[in-house]
Formats: sequence, C-alpha cells, structure tokens
Amino acid sequence: MYLSNGKDSNDSNEIGLGCSKYSVAVYIANTPSHERCASLDSIEPLSSGEIHAIGQACGNGWRKVFNVYAKLLFQLNANLPIFATNYPSWQDYRDRELLQIGSNTALIFSPPYQVSSLTIHPLNCDQKANLHIICGKRYAQQLAAQGHLSDNLIWLDGEFAVDQRNNLFVCPYFDYRQLSNIKIEHLIKLILETN
Repeated sequence: MYLSNGKDSNDSNEIGLGCSKYSVAVYIANTPSHERCASLDSIEPLSSGEIHAIGQACGNGWRKVFNVYAKLLFQLNANLPIFATNYPSWQDYRDRELLQIGSNTALIFSPPYQVSSLTIHPLNCDQKANLHIICGKRYAQQLAAQGHLSDNLIWLDGEFAVDQRNNLFVCPYFDYRQLSNIKIEHLIKLILETN
C-alpha cells in the first residue's frame, strides 16, 4: 500500500526540494549552492536528471545526501511501502522518483515549524502518514533550542532520537560515514518499531 500524503507545504512556508504534498520529509541544515536552490520560497519538485546535476555542481557531499536518502527509502519500502512502483535498485529509485512531483518525498531546508502541532497518524497501510527525519544531532539540538521541536523528543543514544507522537526521528547526517548501512538498518528498525 502506497503511503498517502498528509502534509501540504503551502500551509507552513517550508522551503526545499521535492513534492509539496509529502509523506516523508528530511530536514537538513544546509542548502546546495546551486542555481536551482538560490531562489526557493516553497518546496519545489525536481525533474529527471536534476539530482545528478546538483550532485555534479555541488560536490560529493550532496551526492551522498541524495544517495543515502534513496537507500534509506528503498530499504524502508521493503517493509513499509512508501512508493508504489517497484524499482530494481535504490539508484533507479533515486533517478526516477526521489524528490520529483508525486514522489511524496521532500528535502526541507527550513525548520520544521509545524511538527509539534501536526496530527501525525501512525505509519500503517490503513492511514495517511507523515514521517519526519532530522539529519544530524547538532541540527536537532539547534532546532530544539529555537523551539522548533516538541518536548516529546527522547534521545535513545548519542546519535538517534525519537518523537513518537509526531513520528519524528533524529539520525546521523546523511553521509556514508555518519549514516552507514548499519545505521540505516538501525533507523529503519526504529521507524518500524515506533509504527
């Protein structure tokens, strides 16, 4: 079952790349230094080939962000359907759907202003759902200090935190060394256990 989109970015001044009606949102502290991102004032979908173009122009760090995002959702999709189409690899998913219109995914550069007030339903096949992931402990701590996160956030260890009520997770930054394959599996396990 494909996760329905339950959030429309037009309600909250969110800035980022992807589908304005998303089921999965990843919040990241930095923005690519790319002309595509220079004048964003909302969440705008990428078109085919733009992930590659941004990665080429902005370097290996952004390629890793997109790759880790795709790997996470591709692996999560095996247990909790997020996208309806079956792709043979995470690379195909990244290139053909991630952050494009209708993908139900977003990479958000603005703080999650609305997270603590959202009514988030559990992730299951019968209900609309939103999954919120914050990249990096330092960014999560900054957001919390600024009042963008609810008091429901519980740190499980030095890298991962969960706010079950708002279906929000904090994990290491989307980089191969920080969010390795083993840590991706750990994050998926936390998501599945929480839902």
